[in-house]
Amino acid sequence: MLEVKIFTLYPDLFPGPLDTGIFKKAQKSKIWNLKVINIRDYSEDKHGAVDDTPFGGGNGMLLRPDVLASALDDNTKKGERIIYLSPRGKKFDQNTAKSLSKEKNLNLICGHFEGVDQRVLETRNIEEYSLGDFVLSGGEPASFVFVDALVRLLPGVLGNKDSIKEESFENHLLEYPQYTKPREWEGKSPPEVLFSGDHAKIKGWRLSQSEAITRRQRPDLWKKYLEKKNEKH
Repeated sequence: MLEVKIFTLYPDLFPGPLDTGIFKKAQKSKIWNLKVINIRDYSEDKHGAVDDTPFGGGNGMLLRPDVLASALDDNTKKGERIIYLSPRGKKFDQNTAKSLSKEKNLNLICGHFEGVDQRVLETRNIEEYSLGDFVLSGGEPASFVFVDALVRLLPGVLGNKDSIKEESFENHLLEYPQYTKPREWEGKSPPEVLFSGDHAKIKGWRLSQSEAITRRQRPDLWKKYLEKKNEKH
């Protein structure tokens, strides 16, 4: 079972969407578990302050290292991976999600203000990950996305395990177009090959569509796909 612990200044935001659909069902099946830790509980300030001004001046406030470290030390064990969701972190992608989904314990820090004191990142061996080149008001929305990407990969969460193999980013390709009923809608019909019953032709069509979409919309992925394809030859 994967246990996810989320360290946040806003515990009331949780479990939020993580208590719905497949995530709720998976928790009941003991495939994963969520624990939320309120960082403010570890403040020794009578007003519950957890932040302070940065040395050297600058805009905004920083999360104090003593407060965050106390929260982490009281709720994590040696060897557990701790992740800080930060715009300056390594890019979080599908391969990272696959790797992290194999862990037994994951700890996510939801940042606020201008960030956290660098010393706590270094002394607690905290990894930094980013969802993309944009900035959020806090780490909580990012944590929902992060956990969603991991939990859905756990065995038993999705009804059809083979569906994961055909999703976007598998083998560096974006997913092919999908169609369902009605067969004709607003004068448009799906490609006839999908009704042919010829699985080889359907597979070939889907691959060609994935390649075309990836080449057009994500040249960075297309480059990786070609490199991997050439390695096999």
